[in-house]
Amino acid sequence: MPKKQLFISDLHLQPERPDIFEALLWFLDNIAQGAAELYLLGDIFEYWIGDDAPLPGAERLISALQTLQRHQDLAIFFQHGNRDFLVKTQWLDQANITLLPESYPLQLVNGQTAVLMHGDQLCTEDTEYQNFRSMVRNPAWQHQFLSKPLQERIAIAKSLRAESQARGAEKSYSIMDVSPDAVKQTLLCAKVDHLIHGHTHRPAHHQNQVKKGQGERWVLGDWDQAGWYLEVDEHELQLIRFEFPASI
Repeated sequence: MPKKQLFISDLHLQPERPDIFEALLWFLDNIAQGAAELYLLGDIFEYWIGDDAPLPGAERLISALQTLQRHQDLAIFFQHGNRDFLVKTQWLDQANITLLPESYPLQLVNGQTAVLMHGDQLCTEDTEYQNFRSMVRNPAWQHQFLSKPLQERIAIAKSLRAESQARGAEKSYSIMDVSPDAVKQTLLCAKVDHLIHGHTHRPAHHQNQVKKGQGERWVLGDWDQAGWYLEVDEHELQLIRFEFPASI
């Protein structure tokens, strides 16, 4: 069977949305069958306050991934998003998931090359967010946060989420999207054929003019109303939307 690579992001799994959990389990049971590699490109979880306090339902996901790996030779990779940047190897190791750096070059099964990222680092015009990102991605800040009692972490996380939602409501559509210059620079520096990312919740396939030709940008969709994934096989890349199964 030909190999295929699958890419998903922005599921925002949370107890309040059991339908998304069920859609992911359906995806693993059906779409992921026969895949060689599965890439989770950030914001798989709506929030994460430490591996010692996994989101309700995370154990079920681990179990599903373990089952899938027992039945096929599947490699699973994870990149941090702006919601789940505190996921650490203690949790990932349970399902033999490899943690990737925030920018990762990849050889695709069709012979082309890509760079993977969550995508929030491309929103360079949102300077307020970039300052916040620099703070929370700092290892010292993370160590201090994870050292706090659980209830205090929960309170801080709720406050940060509320502030983020309030700030987002006040910002323009364009400032919250990726910067064209950042995209071009990423493609130039990585010297790849494709840039694959999520974060913006604006699924699309873009052609970007860069030095010595075109660079293609694939934006993964969020799983609010339907599921999205990018599938790469030996012939092509396809951005695919699917309805949540009716039984969910």
